[in-house]
Amino acid sequence: MEFILDPWPWYISGPLITLVMALLLYFGKTFGMSSNLKTFCAIAGAGKYSDFFRFNWKDSLWNLTVVIGAIIGGYIATQFLSNDSITDLNPVTVEELSTMGFSNSGASLVPDELFSWKTVGSAKGLILLILGGFLVGFGTRYAGGCTSGHAIAGLSSLQKPSLIAVIGFFIGGLLMANFILPLLFKS
Repeated sequence: MEFILDPWPWYISGPLITLVMALLLYFGKTFGMSSNLKTFCAIAGAGKYSDFFRFNWKDSLWNLTVVIGAIIGGYIATQFLSNDSITDLNPVTVEELSTMGFSNSGASLVPDELFSWKTVGSAKGLILLILGGFLVGFGTRYAGGCTSGHAIAGLSSLQKPSLIAVIGFFIGGLLMANFILPLLFKS
């Protein structure tokens, strides 16, 4: 059974996110993917080695539904809600990416030059993966949460630290896309 639907428009998905956030605020809960990693580490016994993981992880089990929902939602999205249309990129962006060695820009959601097994298995790809993972982990811990936690949950509850963190995320993304990525993929 295969049926293809277009992705949900903002006027459906936006209010649904708002509804979820309102329910979380009402029940005194917070949302974020990085807190799930902390819970998984605590379940695995990391509290024996670090005070950071010494907490009652059973109180956070409800948040693991986010992980389960992301896995199930990702499967449903790729299997039933995806179409084969290419991403409509600006021709200037396509040209800039091709000068960096990206072929078929916009033909797939993620470029093979970054996300294929061949790339990940190369020395450069492995170094970027490990370094990127370390920087994301360090940044998440330093910022007190991840992009989803700050941008969705923190901003919706009007937290000033989340606003500062989200501004930092955007600045970091702009620096990466405009300065670091071109250096990494110079032809």
